[in-house]
Amino acid sequence: MTGPHEPRNSEYDGRPGRASRHRDDLRFEEPYGRYDDPYDAVDDEFGEFDEFGEDRGDEFEDRYDDVVGEVGADENIPRFNRVASWHNALVNPRFTSPQARNKRAALLLGGTLLVPGSAQVSAGNRRLGRVALVVTVVCWLLLLLTLLSALFWRTPLIFLTTNGLTSPVVSIALVALAIGWGVLFLDALRLARPGLLSSKARTVAIVSTIVAMVVTSGGLGYTAHLLNVTRSTVGEIFGGGLPFRPVDGRYNIMLMGADAGADRVGLRPDSMTVLSIDAKSGQTATISLPRNLQNVPFPDDSPMHDVYPDGYNCGDECLLNAVYTDVTENHADVYGDAEDPGAEAMMDAASGALGIDVQGYAMIDMAGFEQLIDAMGGITIDVGGQVPIGGGTNELTGLPNPIDGYIEPGVQHLDGYHALWYARSREGATDYDRQARQRCVQTAMLKQLNPVNVVSKFEDMAAAGTQVVRTDIPQSSIGSFVDLAVQAQDYELVGYAAGPPYYDAMFPTYPDYDQLHADVAEMLANADGSGDAQPTPAGGASTAAQGSGSTGTTLALGGGLGSQALPVTRTEPGVPGTDGTGAPTELSENGTCSVP
Repeated sequence: MTGPHEPRNSEYDGRPGRASRHRDDLRFEEPYGRYDDPYDAVDDEFGEFDEFGEDRGDEFEDRYDDVVGEVGADENIPRFNRVASWHNALVNPRFTSPQARNKRAALLLGGTLLVPGSAQVSAGNRRLGRVALVVTVVCWLLLLLTLLSALFWRTPLIFLTTNGLTSPVVSIALVALAIGWGVLFLDALRLARPGLLSSKARTVAIVSTIVAMVVTSGGLGYTAHLLNVTRSTVGEIFGGGLPFRPVDGRYNIMLMGADAGADRVGLRPDSMTVLSIDAKSGQTATISLPRNLQNVPFPDDSPMHDVYPDGYNCGDECLLNAVYTDVTENHADVYGDAEDPGAEAMMDAASGALGIDVQGYAMIDMAGFEQLIDAMGGITIDVGGQVPIGGGTNELTGLPNPIDGYIEPGVQHLDGYHALWYARSREGATDYDRQARQRCVQTAMLKQLNPVNVVSKFEDMAAAGTQVVRTDIPQSSIGSFVDLAVQAQDYELVGYAAGPPYYDAMFPTYPDYDQLHADVAEMLANADGSGDAQPTPAGGASTAAQGSGSTGTTLALGGGLGSQALPVTRTEPGVPGTDGTGAPTELSENGTCSVP
């Protein structure tokens, strides 16, 4: 006959309330009540194990001893009808072998890494674990949507991460996730009971937790920081307003290198290039405009057309790069409340010269260009000929500037200082040599702006960008342009210029703008992602198909990576693109280069 605290229908060893651990069907009378699982009897009296204070821990373990007895390291944990033995081991590792404890610690920490909250649901605060699991599922779904957006529709993703309203919300959410994930790791380490692990296993568990927290919580925190930097940079550089819409299927943006050095009078664009981007394929063409281009016509709807109805023909000083200074100092009022009337006038001049609608501009301060190149880690260029550092004429004194050194031929990795001089050096070179070198620098920068380089040097580049770039491109257009930039990687960069090697050296002085409009239109028609324009070796020449009713000679752009072969239209009495006798005009060694 059994006592009031003895289990029914079991092997009784004489201890009150103790049953053989080899029986599967256990029933306990008071004080444990009627439980299928003796662990539940203790849980009901003492609560969940992880909620105990230190003062009741020993009492809890003694009570477990009284209920089920300690299990040897070489014995299996018995299975009860409702709870598997591994659950019992997760709840209280003291009754498991050392190997099982190590495995348990690995499962708790690994589960927190892959499925945050799983450790708490299995062996800790189930309410906390369930909340964490819900957050985890939501985060996985959001991550999946983010990846799909990055692959198929980047515009809304770029908007969310750069917009002044949504970006702070995303940053705060990332910081909250970082803190929460760190708390879960610390709790998982507590649940792993490092004190019960061997010395080696304990060290591995602690180090693994620290590394995991740095990678996960640290990664989320750093991502939030980058988002804040991005939002700040975008807000400082880009303007507001509605996004640009393509004109004739293309976006046309003017890039200007502004030079206001100590030896210059006023600010003048030192280099002018129009980027024409196909709105469907993203294939991009660069069109260089010589700074000495004369008699530039302004479109009929331009405010400057009323000032110069016959083009910019006020004398020998009225070159293309003088438009900016002239308008800023003498005609700023014609553009009303425009933030930069000089830049507006330069866009109108480029539109009139090329026969396209230039929609926006980006002004790059050449004084800050050096900082941007350094932030990128420098650029690599295969230099064709020796390029002096210094030289030229001081416009204030009329005296020659000293030469401080040379950039030697061959593959050179240039820092900001040398890259700037390589792009702007005039000594012993024509303007067309300089333009060719500038195109090489632009191409090298684009090539070396790979994702790893951007992420690793993002903060320095962003800081340099706020000091270097000024633009009227609205923030709302960033998503579209980033999307097109990704697509453009599938195509070569098309190059063209309103001067040598496409036209002879006299073309900028006596330009035929109707012919230039026709040539540009033909070039852009081939730069639509259809693959009709094929690259040729630098300086190579071949016969091209007739265009616009004229025969053409194809010449490559001065050596830049991805240069495209495009037609040079012949006219009488000479042939633009030649020296007047039919021989192709070539760049000097000073202007030849390529990007390895």
